[in-house]
Amino acid sequence: MTIEWLKKTAALAALSYIQPEQLLGIGTGSTVNYFIEALATCRIPIKGVVSSSQASTRQLQALGIPILDSNRVTMLDSYIDGADEVDPHKQLIKGGGAALTGEKIIAAMARHFICIVDHGKQVSRLGQFPVPVEVIPMAREYVTRELIKLGGHPVYRRGVVTDYGHLIVDVHRLMIRDPCTLEQQINGIAGVVTVGLFAHRGADTVLVGTPDGVQIIV
Repeated sequence: MTIEWLKKTAALAALSYIQPEQLLGIGTGSTVNYFIEALATCRIPIKGVVSSSQASTRQLQALGIPILDSNRVTMLDSYIDGADEVDPHKQLIKGGGAALTGEKIIAAMARHFICIVDHGKQVSRLGQFPVPVEVIPMAREYVTRELIKLGGHPVYRRGVVTDYGHLIVDVHRLMIRDPCTLEQQINGIAGVVTVGLFAHRGADTVLVGTPDGVQIIV
């Protein structure tokens, strides 16, 4: 039983939450890729999808799933995405794939956020995985200095440019006692586009692939 199998079982479980004629948001990453493949195979007649990244858009288009412009959509019925970490309160760290800004926008637009993960992503407290921060290029060093003041060890993710032309700084060794407060503090730094803490808008439902089946956390 591999990690990939656990990801796939969580992704397949999310299909039961999808109804005909819904508007969906789709995230980015290896677990989401399994969901996209399954969505195309099961042929639920959805209205369309708002995609969080160019990578997911390419996969969706290749499978014939209609893409929607987020600016022409008022609200999404469901948003399906993975996470790098999930705590018991369904708060998340996301952005390992550098698509956090699109993901945060879609999460805000969705009535129901379904997070699909393997059990290795579950943690008692967020922070073992470095917290990604998307920054405007001219602000990289300033933001880095401010993140050090918050107790983190920021590392520039070299060679990575986001879909929006920004950079990623990964913050290691952060003590995340209050994810909501820290999310607000980092978002308040000049030059930060957004931070990969999904605490104010966490998941509504988490589907966890485990060796004993899919665990549902609501």
